[in-house]
Amino acid sequence: MPEYKAPIRDIKFVMQELLDCDNHYQKLGYEDASLDMVDAIVSEAAKFTEQVIAPINQSGDEQGCTWTNGEVTTPDGFKDAYQQYVDGGWPTLAQDIDFGGQGLPHSLNTAIQELFSSANHSFAMYPGLSHGALATIEAHGSEQQKNQFMPKLVEGSWTGTMCLTEPHCGTDLGMLRTKAELNDDGSYSLTGTKIFISAGEHDLSDNIVHIVIARIPGSPEGSKGISLFIVPKFNVTDEGETSDRNAVSCGSIEHKMGINANATCVINFDGAKGYLIGEVNRGLNCMFTFMNAARLGVATEGVAAAEASFQGALAYAKDRLQMRSLSGVKNPEGPADAIIVHPDVRRMLLTQKSIAEGGRALIAYLAQLVDIGHAGTCEEEKAAAESKLALLTPIAKAFLTELGLECTSHGVQVFGGHGFIKEWGMEQLMRDTKISCLYEGTTGIQALDLLARKILGSKGKILKPFGSEVTKFCLENADDDAMQEFIQPIMSFGGDWQKMTEKVGEKAMRNPDEIGAASVDYLMYSGYLTLAYFWAKMAKVAQDKLKDGCDDEAFYQAKIKTARFYFQRILPRANGHAACVENGAESMMALEIGRASCRERV
Repeated sequence: MPEYKAPIRDIKFVMQELLDCDNHYQKLGYEDASLDMVDAIVSEAAKFTEQVIAPINQSGDEQGCTWTNGEVTTPDGFKDAYQQYVDGGWPTLAQDIDFGGQGLPHSLNTAIQELFSSANHSFAMYPGLSHGALATIEAHGSEQQKNQFMPKLVEGSWTGTMCLTEPHCGTDLGMLRTKAELNDDGSYSLTGTKIFISAGEHDLSDNIVHIVIARIPGSPEGSKGISLFIVPKFNVTDEGETSDRNAVSCGSIEHKMGINANATCVINFDGAKGYLIGEVNRGLNCMFTFMNAARLGVATEGVAAAEASFQGALAYAKDRLQMRSLSGVKNPEGPADAIIVHPDVRRMLLTQKSIAEGGRALIAYLAQLVDIGHAGTCEEEKAAAESKLALLTPIAKAFLTELGLECTSHGVQVFGGHGFIKEWGMEQLMRDTKISCLYEGTTGIQALDLLARKILGSKGKILKPFGSEVTKFCLENADDDAMQEFIQPIMSFGGDWQKMTEKVGEKAMRNPDEIGAASVDYLMYSGYLTLAYFWAKMAKVAQDKLKDGCDDEAFYQAKIKTARFYFQRILPRANGHAACVENGAESMMALEIGRASCRERV
């Protein structure tokens, strides 16, 4: 298994040099988040993930979780690692001080989340969903509910889940059957079955707080009749202490392609006591608080996977000797040259590097937008941040997970046959990462959310705040000769993006299928262009640092060269997606469904 090393230098570059986190934090009132504090936290997180979390990644995958009579045991080392995680105060980092948190910025916590996910995807998922549960209770819960549930969730002694999917009902949540019947004391009795519940049952925490959607009898059909509930594994007193076991049980755990060390559970509610969050029949609106937080977390998983795979592939490519360089011998003392000298290996490595580093910049930017939403005082700035976040969240979730999966595939390919062998750890990264393209809304669902609901639903208005930001950057650097190789493509692709949006809207008015036919290609085009913007910004920072003189010249030169690779070898992919959008739905929908046109089973 390749040794994981936290990319501290690049994280600091993104946070401090690209996004000026010091000024950002001070402006928002995060006085404790000084550069020294940020550096210390990132450094400690690096040590913890490298020394405690990463070493149990491969063994956790091999051992998996064990289900016995409704109880789930996590792999060896996970319980001790989680206790160290709690003792180190990591769950409390960005939480409200009123409930035991440290009150630090969300964006700082996001940077830390990447390290945990890179080191051990399965482990990171146990505390990961607690952030969404906390955000949901904090935003929509009553004061009583906050006092009951938040302190222990913040502390990490309790964990949270999100219970949406049912055996017959995934994306179409309006079809749910789980019912919630009102009790005399104002609580509800929930009955039903939820599937695919990540960390739904385990032995790491003292209690598990399920956030559950259900329908109250008599409510409207479809999504308009969905309500949201807090349903703990153990009932909770008014003082926030556990009492007797609730009627919540784990019926089984799934046997999966990847993330084997995280328990994916079937959870049964048999008249379980629950508490309404927010208003009756407004559960889906409340649930979006959880889902949006989770989607940014999953986008981070895509970046984390690309980084981990890149590290393993790079180390191997430097050591593996195979053939001689096409341009002449590079290792005259050895029988062959290291494979890193071969152009195709460079192609794969630089693809991984450009996606990991570009994706890290995008995620950090989005996390700062969340900071503004939480702590900003200017309503105009908060509205702009909200608009940008709404636009870019589905792009980040879908695009970065799809490209993260591609990067893990490149990692296997660089290793060749050894990449197919479990001991090297590269195939595990690929297996683990596929789920990121699926949960919290598949790529297709994110694409429909982007194109249909966000862009066409707003008649393009949602594009303006982020589009204006990109245009401003391009105009500011229009006369900089060194930036033209980056500015000109952005302006060209950006103009085509606008035209594409208008054309899709026109086609959709004649044929609604055009939206679904265009959506994924539209999203991928948007993703490549968005990452190009952040690579241009990183290139500008690197150029300025080199002009001013710096001690780390190699680092900044590498940034510029990687940016150039992205613009020359990755961004052109967008043209293919544009062509697909242009060609429309006709060929996609032309084949009739039936015996005459579909292959029969042999």
